Amino acid sequence: MELQGKKIAILLEQLYEDPEFWYPYYRLMEAGAQVTVVAPEAREYKSKYGYPATADLAAKDVKAEHYDAVVIPGGYSPDHMRRSSELIGFVKNAFEKEKVIAAICHGPWILASVGAVKGRKVTAFYSIKDDLINAGADFVDREVVRDKNVITSRMPRDLPAFCREIIAALGE
Repeated sequence: MELQGKKIAILLEQLYEDPEFWYPYYRLMEAGAQVTVVAPEAREYKSKYGYPATADLAAKDVKAEHYDAVVIPGGYSPDHMRRSSELIGFVKNAFEKEKVIAAICHGPWILASVGAVKGRKVTAFYSIKDDLINAGADFVDREVVRDKNVITSRMPRDLPAFCREIIAALGE
C-alpha cells in the first residue's frame, strides 16, 4: 500500500465528469490513501450523466493541513466549484501549504481561481487553454504535467498517467 497514511481530498460538485471523479477516487483508495469527498455542502451531487456521489464533508468543515493532496475532477463541476468561496479558500490554502494539487480537464479552472498557475507549466482540456494562459500559465498539450506540487491532465483517457503522477508525488 504505497499511500498508506496519506489523506486526500477529492472535490465534488454537480455535473462532474464521471470517470474523472471515480477513477482517482478508487485508484487512490486502492493505493492505501484515505480519500475524503469535499464539496460546498455535505450532500449528494449528480454527474453529467446523472450518476450520484455524496460528499463526506462541506468545504467549511475541512482544513488544508489535514490533507496531503487535493484532487479536482473536471466536467462542468469546476464552473460550479468556483462559486463556493469556502471551496476556493480550501484549495488556495492547500496550494499555499505546498500540498499536492492535482486537476484534470476543466479542473485547472480552480487553479486559475486560486493563483496556482501563474508562471507554471500546466495542461488541461483544450477549451480552457486561453483561460489558463490569461492567468499566467505556460500551457502545454500533454497527457500529464507536473510543475512542483501542481499536477494537471487533459481528459479521461489521461487518467492512468494522472493517477500515476499523483501517487509518485505523494510517495516522495
